[in-house]
Amino acid sequence: RLLRWLKARASRSLHSRGQRRSRHSPGAMGRVIRGSRKGKSLIFSAKTRLRKGAVKLRAVDYAERHGFMKGLVKNIIHDPGRGAPMAEVVFHDPYRFKLCKERWIAVEGLHTGQFVYCGSK
Repeated sequence: RLLRWLKARASRSLHSRGQRRSRHSPGAMGRVIRGSRKGKSLIFSAKTRLRKGAVKLRAVDYAERHGFMKGLVKNIIHDPGRGAPMAEVVFHDPYRFKLCKERWIAVEGLHTGQFVYCGSK
């Protein structure tokens, strides 16, 4: 037990003199490259707090397979971390009395108040 204590004390005194412990060989010098540093801490992580949500098309249902659904563009919004603007499109639910809000990528020329159609016809 005394021998273990003496070894631990000796290694602590080495580190307190400014010599650092390294996982690599004692002669390794240089910097850790930026790509390696990015996986290490939280400051390089993506800022996802202000994102608006996932962009998806409507789920293909009976109304879309055998006809079409008319939607109304309510809003065009900016999504941080995305290059293209997003459009909020509102559809009538084909099975219940409610509105379904979808988020699409806003194509060029799309404006609020415009009707868009989804379906086979």
